[in-house]
Amino acid sequence: MPLRSEQDIVMSRQTVRKLTQELKFSLVDQTKMVTAASELSRNTVVYGGGGEMRWEVVGSDLRPGLRLHFEDQGPGIADLELALTDGWTSGNGLGMGLSGSKRLVNEFEIRTAVGAGTCVTITRWK
Repeated sequence: MPLRSEQDIVMSRQTVRKLTQELKFSLVDQTKMVTAASELSRNTVVYGGGGEMRWEVVGSDLRPGLRLHFEDQGPGIADLELALTDGWTSGNGLGMGLSGSKRLVNEFEIRTAVGAGTCVTITRWK
């Protein structure tokens, strides 16, 4: 799914809501995953210059999960440790996007290189 505009951010939230409903996540877990997806979609558009969101259902029928990948070819993150600090922002936000998203999911992985973009992968288990 492309992430290039505000409308794409809205579509990413709707898609994640639908996927979490299909996986029968609780309302709380749906909300956590949708919130994390919204933050990371916005980061992809605003700071990464646009990119894409990919998703996959992981796990088993007994313990399904949803894994989302947010990838851009933007400037990358020069100081990842600083970027994951609550309250730090490189723009006009509240500085809760990366760190807040990390707290909302069960698994969080980030790959970034200056000049080569960023990929954030998050997973939430039912």
